[in-house]
Amino acid sequence: MTDDNVVRVYVEEAPSQRREVEAPTDMGLSLMEVLKASGYDIQATCGGMALCGTCHIEVLAGPALDEPSDEEMYMLESLPIMSTGSRLSCQIRVNSRMDGLVLRLMPQMA
Repeated sequence: MTDDNVVRVYVEEAPSQRREVEAPTDMGLSLMEVLKASGYDIQATCGGMALCGTCHIEVLAGPALDEPSDEEMYMLESLPIMSTGSRLSCQIRVNSRMDGLVLRLMPQMA
């Protein structure tokens, strides 16, 4: 895999503590799939259908992403915690424009 086919995403695990995650851009993966493969505990109980909200992330910095779909917004609005950077990682396809994205996983509510 060449660097042309990889973007770097940064996961903020604690304040001022970020872990770099490399994500291939040529496999059609969602950000959720990349995070799970990198060892993050994401339940994804709906299998990436934007129905459960267990892959909720907050985008902290980096390039602008495509706007969320109506289905994604409906799910986000039903969550107990939502911020202006809230997204469902299952709905974000990895692409070359997202290099340098900074995010954090949102806590799961019981």
